[in-house]
Amino acid sequence: MAQTPDACLLSETNRPPENEDITVHCGTEYMDLDIYLCPVYQASYTESLMVVNNEVDKLECLGTAYWNNTPPLLRFRFPLNDTAISSCNNKFKTISELGSGTYSNFSQVQFMNISGMINSVDTSSGVITYRQQIQYKFSCLYPMQYFLNNTELAVSGVNLAIKDSNGTFISTLTMRLYGDELYQNLLTIPPTGLNLKTKIYVAVIAQNLTDRFNVLLDRCFATTSPYPTASTYYDLFVGCNRDEQTKVELNGLAQVAYFSFEAFRFVVHKNLTVSTFYLHCITTLCEVSKCSSLIAVCDTPLRRRKRQVDEQLYNTTVSSPVITVGPSSIDMSSGNNYSSPVVAVIICIVILALLLFAMAFYFIWFIRQRKTVEQ
Repeated sequence: MAQTPDACLLSETNRPPENEDITVHCGTEYMDLDIYLCPVYQASYTESLMVVNNEVDKLECLGTAYWNNTPPLLRFRFPLNDTAISSCNNKFKTISELGSGTYSNFSQVQFMNISGMINSVDTSSGVITYRQQIQYKFSCLYPMQYFLNNTELAVSGVNLAIKDSNGTFISTLTMRLYGDELYQNLLTIPPTGLNLKTKIYVAVIAQNLTDRFNVLLDRCFATTSPYPTASTYYDLFVGCNRDEQTKVELNGLAQVAYFSFEAFRFVVHKNLTVSTFYLHCITTLCEVSKCSSLIAVCDTPLRRRKRQVDEQLYNTTVSSPVITVGPSSIDMSSGNNYSSPVVAVIICIVILALLLFAMAFYFIWFIRQRKTVEQ
């Protein structure tokens, strides 16, 4: 029998266990489970006899007693990474739902449910016991749909963060721009800007992922300002709908996604020397076994639902550095340069003049020769 600690003598929780004795915190860095300690002692157990999922031989599956807390608590803490959560045999379950509200632009949204229980271990050696079994069940539901920011945390083995207010993931994805189709040489943008129709190769990379997840790009678009909520934007692709110059090369099949597009200018910049814009991609984590069901089937009439007009996008999206595009490939530093069509016209005029001169010369020579014969 566990002797009642002094901290529990005057505590209002010095009573038998109840369902409400456990509090689950689904936080951004840790999953915390707090249990009132005094009811545990009332049931003739101690903190060392309360374990996660009956994993009695693992120290990481035991809790820590906080006797100075009012009331005293037994806390179990799991860092949100695949190793820590799996070590105590917690259960993982992926739930897919049709996108709605904030996620109405997506065909499906996946959630990861992490669940388990904290149970008492009865060390009685006899055939019978007078101790009641204690079981506290817990679960946390984390959406795997997220938008980018520069915050870094780990959730289920993935470098992610979560807004505590609504559970939305903010990833430490990176977007890189390359100048070659092998994605080896980073894109160099000259001070005068890229030439129109320059091929830009884009890689969206998630680092430190476990092999549980792949990266799926659901929408990529360009805006004239660094903010994805800007009123002037152009969609490179949204699900099946793609710009003609955009080619999606790898998406939803690995922990990196690739696509390319040709440099363009925004019409609102027609009076400016260079056009500047920023690239943004809304990205989804998909479980490897279910990624294929999330990839849009583009050869059918079914299309993903469009985002509601009055819906506000989060301004935490994986984004590129500024991209600048010049007016053309011709050096504009000198006023003596001509455009290609003007040069072509000049050449045609010169050729025509030479032909006319040759015909005139031939006509004069022919007349003189004829007069000589007649004489």
